[in-house]
Amino acid sequence: MSDLHEHNLYAEYQFDPVDRDALIAALQKATSVEAVLHTPEQLKPYECDGFTLIRNLPLLVVMPANEEQVVQAIKVCAAMGVPIVARGAGTGLSGGAMPHPQGVLLSLAKLNKILKIDPYARTAIVQPGVRNLKISQDAAQYGLYYAPDPSSQIACSIGGNVAENAGGVHCLKYGLTIHNLLKLRVVTIDGDILEIGSHALDVPGFDLLSLMTGSEGMLAVVTEVTVKLTPTPQLAQCILASFDDVSKACDAVANVIAAGIIPAGLEMMDQPATVAVEAFVKAGYPLDAAAILLCESDGTPEEVAAEVARMKAVLTESGATEIRVSQSEEERALFWAGRKSAFPAAGRISPDYICMDGTIPRKRLSEMLVTMKDLEVKHNLRCLNVFHAGDGNLHPLILFDGSIPEEKDRAMAFGGDILELSVKLGGSITGEHGVGVEKIDQMCVQFSDQERTRFFDVKAAFDPNGLLNPGKHIPTLNRCAEMGFMHVHHGEVPFPDIPRF
Repeated sequence: MSDLHEHNLYAEYQFDPVDRDALIAALQKATSVEAVLHTPEQLKPYECDGFTLIRNLPLLVVMPANEEQVVQAIKVCAAMGVPIVARGAGTGLSGGAMPHPQGVLLSLAKLNKILKIDPYARTAIVQPGVRNLKISQDAAQYGLYYAPDPSSQIACSIGGNVAENAGGVHCLKYGLTIHNLLKLRVVTIDGDILEIGSHALDVPGFDLLSLMTGSEGMLAVVTEVTVKLTPTPQLAQCILASFDDVSKACDAVANVIAAGIIPAGLEMMDQPATVAVEAFVKAGYPLDAAAILLCESDGTPEEVAAEVARMKAVLTESGATEIRVSQSEEERALFWAGRKSAFPAAGRISPDYICMDGTIPRKRLSEMLVTMKDLEVKHNLRCLNVFHAGDGNLHPLILFDGSIPEEKDRAMAFGGDILELSVKLGGSITGEHGVGVEKIDQMCVQFSDQERTRFFDVKAAFDPNGLLNPGKHIPTLNRCAEMGFMHVHHGEVPFPDIPRF
């Protein structure tokens, strides 16, 4: 694992110097005087997103008030050769919105209106700065809600959700962000407005909606999103199942899915995570359990009763030592409040933590968690395990003290080991948090040099000068060679015509 916080992430992404005063004046003309932040005090809050181990002050911050101002700001930056990093609420956990020191950070926080809710088509048209939870709150009057529910849904913005293809505890049944989108309006680096997707269920041609979703602001800037809305279930109940062995809990996850049951949510927490969360939320979690599962069923009362009975039978057969079923909406919400409070609970017991985001096949969960204990010993750090078990999407919380440089290094190395093990077990280095800068070295492990070159080809089709969020997501061949991850076949370095050093 490379030392990310000391490595110059932007060494390969340097741009010609620009007259800062001229840039300020041009951007103020394109937007407004108040929209351009340029003093050190104004820039400091934007030096990082939720991944705080690496920080950079942007050259400037621009806060457009509408789509036309977004277009004009992008045109100014493109004309002057200035890189642009789009930012939503800044809750991302992979450094995807970390600014470039030579560039403009484009904050979309003011584009925060819900433009239309159509209860008949079950859609909502929203601007990118709208909070995830706000969509469900406004749609509730029509008996509808927006299904993807990241733990940060009270704060995260829908534009950021699109950029990272965010998930949530109920995405096992209802899908990730991409499965709940119909259409995007985006602004290209040339200042052109494109409409991708449609209000129909399908469109002819290439699936650019899927390409744009999860592209981390590297292809275009989103200015409008049309999302699907889901009918609010008549009833939802959550099962809390306790296990005296982590492997039994992992096997129970696979057994539930193998039985043909797709719960609305299927989450797992190990004992250290449960203890931390219970002290914070008082959710009623059993503190003596080695692991707990939260399994939710929703639908009509008859459907829920039948599915809960089936899940209880599978969980009992899998070795559950205790099974509790929520008896009220308040108790169900409390069960989930504990799971969704895992991150702040970790913050109460440790000066710092990083949340990893790897995905593995469900059948390998037990193997991963057993190995995780060995990694705790190897790196001499604690780890709380909370994850979307039904999806195999891991969110280990590695605890450390950031004031101790050597401990920070061990935390980063621990995270790298988890991600590389995820790939080894047949999974991926990310499930919903994106790559950003946090996982960029592990892209060298998961993808070949040829595959990553094709990724750059796609980016060049949208952004030939590499001005949109440079240095993120896709590592160069140079970087992978420097980090020791270059793939060499038969003693020959691939693509010998590409400069590396």
